[in-house]
Amino acid sequence: MNPRLDLLQPYPFERLRQLLAGATPPSALKPIRLYIGEPQHPTPSFIREAVVANLDGLSLYPTTAGIDALRQTIADWLIARYELKQLDAAKQVLPVNGSREALFAFAQAVVDGSRPNARVACPNPFYQIYEGAALLAGAQPVFLNQTPENGFGLALDTLSDAEWATVQLLFVCSPGNPTGRVLSLDEWRELFALADRHGFVIAADECYSEIYLDEANPPLGALQAAQALGRTDYKQLVVFSSLSKRSNVPGLRSGFVAGDAEVLKRFLLYRTYHGCAMSQTVQMASIAAWRDETHVRDNRALYRQKFEQLLPVLSPVLGVAMPDAGFYFWARTPEDDREFTRALFNETHVTVLPGQFLSRETARGNPGAGFVRIALVAGADECLEAAQRIAGFARQRYGR
Repeated sequence: MNPRLDLLQPYPFERLRQLLAGATPPSALKPIRLYIGEPQHPTPSFIREAVVANLDGLSLYPTTAGIDALRQTIADWLIARYELKQLDAAKQVLPVNGSREALFAFAQAVVDGSRPNARVACPNPFYQIYEGAALLAGAQPVFLNQTPENGFGLALDTLSDAEWATVQLLFVCSPGNPTGRVLSLDEWRELFALADRHGFVIAADECYSEIYLDEANPPLGALQAAQALGRTDYKQLVVFSSLSKRSNVPGLRSGFVAGDAEVLKRFLLYRTYHGCAMSQTVQMASIAAWRDETHVRDNRALYRQKFEQLLPVLSPVLGVAMPDAGFYFWARTPEDDREFTRALFNETHVTVLPGQFLSRETARGNPGAGFVRIALVAGADECLEAAQRIAGFARQRYGR
């Protein structure tokens, strides 16, 4: 067996299961799960209908690069969403089976694990796929803490210039999971300068890009930032996105990567051997989803309603604030986040996720410690009930 598998840490939800083992929540209270970022809004009917209408696609072997119509639809969406001047659908867009699979595979294609001190940098807290992808590619993951003190930005000064020279891949998540933080144009300028100086590739995870609160101010995207800074070839930049959260189809496993044509050419070669090709049935349904924005605006409105309802309930007891985007509250806890999570579950039957399960200990501390992630994925009434239980719990336990 690959010895690098022994380097992998348990997934956050397995750690949560162990934490809550033996707890006895009140059986009279309905369990409310706010710990996992799984969209629970209904899948739009027209996407379901598109799946059924294209079941004949199951009789075909799909091509790794996907059909021309899907690549062009994705390119058209990116051009419209981010006001791009150009994007070559044939060379700069590649359909993938969800961003999770692609993020992991991308590291295997990009990282040269035979090089001394190969490093992959990523935010901290982070999506655990980044770490696993780095380890199995033969690289050392290094973590850039995101804390209230730095405005949840990337602590780029964590690494010396000599250490940055060994970084081959930088994962960026904007809007961020779990903070909802969106990178500014100035931050992108700094990241691109680092990439140019040291030759690493930037993998920009944008799976939360379409969940935002202000319709007039959609989050800045990486390709958009690159164009604004004169990088129209998107050199050393690849973005990852998905229909899962945008269109409430996590089971469809449909997303894309887009950016640097030379990097994507090599990634396509890897994927040809990797065997990850999207079913034509899924591709046709994906075309339908990417071409429609009405259901996406309706989806955002549902999240906006929940944030507006929950903020006045949770802010007095946990100090939460509106995120830039995404569907999480990143909430401070009055005690150890694991103890808070277990006690909350035991007394209210509400499940949240300890922040330290999403982060790693570093020389500068663990930036997830003392926080919990609250995912506003359930229905509005259920989320409001959960918030009221959390507030009552906090007032009783901490006098808030």
